[in-house]
Amino acid sequence: MRPLTAQWVANAVRGDLAADVTATVTSVEKDSRLVQPGALYVAFIGEQVDGHDYAPQAFAAGASLALVSQPVPGPHVLVEDVVAALGLLAQAYLALLRTEGDITVIGITGSNGKTTTKDLLAQVLPDSIAPVGSFNNEIGLPLTVLRADNATRHLVLEMGASAPGDLAYLTGIAPLDVAVELTVGSAHLGGYGSPDALAEEKASLIDGLVPGGVAVLNADDPRVAAMAARPALAAEGRRARTFGVGSRAGLDVAATELTSDRGRASFIPEADGLVGERVTLALVGEHHVTNALAALTTALACGIGLPDAAAAVAAATPLSPHRMALTERADGVWILDDAYNASPESMRAALRALKDVAVTGRSFAVVGEMLEMGEASLAAHEEVGLDAVRLRIDHLVVVGAGARAAYVSAVREGSWGDEAAFVATIDEAREFLDGRLTRGDTVLVKASHGSGLWKLADDLVGETA
Repeated sequence: MRPLTAQWVANAVRGDLAADVTATVTSVEKDSRLVQPGALYVAFIGEQVDGHDYAPQAFAAGASLALVSQPVPGPHVLVEDVVAALGLLAQAYLALLRTEGDITVIGITGSNGKTTTKDLLAQVLPDSIAPVGSFNNEIGLPLTVLRADNATRHLVLEMGASAPGDLAYLTGIAPLDVAVELTVGSAHLGGYGSPDALAEEKASLIDGLVPGGVAVLNADDPRVAAMAARPALAAEGRRARTFGVGSRAGLDVAATELTSDRGRASFIPEADGLVGERVTLALVGEHHVTNALAALTTALACGIGLPDAAAAVAAATPLSPHRMALTERADGVWILDDAYNASPESMRAALRALKDVAVTGRSFAVVGEMLEMGEASLAAHEEVGLDAVRLRIDHLVVVGAGARAAYVSAVREGSWGDEAAFVATIDEAREFLDGRLTRGDTVLVKASHGSGLWKLADDLVGETA
C-alpha cells in the first residue's frame, strides 16, 4: 500500500479525525490479530463480534489509526458507516494510483469460475495484485484495492453479486479497464428470482467500464454472448472480445482440438488469426477450459502476446484452497477437494471431473447442500442425484438434510442399494468412508462453503497426505 496520511484518510472517507493525529497509514487490516505497525485498523460490527472491542489490541500491535463508527481510545477517524467508509477510501485510493502511475483494473464476475480465473490471472499478468481467497464483496474488494501500490501494474478483482445493485456498487469503487463475464448460471439465484434478472445484474459489470475499456465475454454462454449488445459497449471507445471452445466465426479467441487426460484438459489456442502451441492445464476438470480462455483473452487485451500468455496459462497452478485440488494420500486414496462452493453447474462439472480422474479404482461423490438456491433448491438437488447415476459414479454420499433430495432422486433413478447413502452429519460421512475406501479409490467432496463440508475435505487430506 502507498503510504497515506491520517488527514488524507479522513478526507477520503468524509469522517472526523481525532484531534492532533499525525499518523501515517501503510496497510489496512480488519483483524486485530493480523495488524502490523502502521496499519489502519477497520472496526466492523458483525453478528457475533464488535471490532471496536479489539481496538486496544490493534493499537498495541502497532496500528497507527482506526476507522470506527464509535469513539475508541487512540487515534481514529469517526464515521457513521464503516463499510461505506471503507468503500470510499478504496475509491479515492484507486483514483490516486491512477493519477500517479499506470494501473490496469480487471473485474471478474460469473456464477462459476471467478476465483479460478482470478488465480490464473494473478499468475499470468506481471506485477499484479489479486484477492486472497474469495474477497469479492463490499468488504473484500476494497481491502484488495488497498493492497495495491505504485508498483502494481494489474489489479485483478473478483466481483460477486447476491442482490441487485451489488456490481454497480463494486464498480463504483473500482471502475474497470477490463470486465470479464464468465457464466450466468444458478448460483445466488435466490437473490434475483429468475435467470434473466441474474443476467441483467451480471451485465451491469460492463456499465462499470472506463472509456476505452474492454468486455471479455464467454460466447459459449448465450446470456453472456448477448451482452455484446450492451449499450455501454457502443460508447466512448469500449469494445467486446469474445472467447469460446471450437473454431467458429466471430470468436476472437478459441480453444480447438480439445482433449482430456485424467481430468486435465489440453487444447490449441487460436487468437486473431494466430495459432499457438498446445496448452495442457495444470488444473483438474475440463470445465476449466472456460476459465483458461477467459484468462488468455484478458491477457491479450492487456497487451501480452499469444505465446507468452498461453505459456503462462499452461504453467498456472491452483492457488485458492478447496477448488478442484487433487491429492494422493499415503494409502493410495485420491481426494478431489472442490468444497469451497457449489452451484448446479459446478456440481455437474465436478462429477464429470471425478469420473475422468477415477481411472484406477472406484469413484465416491460426497455432496452437501447448495445454498442460496431459493425456490429452485429442491429441483437442483434432485438433478445432482440424477447426474451421479447417469455418469455411473460408483458411490454417492449425501450429507445433510438440505441436500437429501439428491439421495432420493439417485435411488429412484438407479434403483441403488448400498451405492447411495444419506448421512446427517460430517462425522457420519467420515465413518461411512473409513469403512469402504481402498487404494486407487477417488473421493470428490463438493458443497457450498456454508455447509461446512470443506472440513471433511481437510480431514480426509490432512491425516495421510
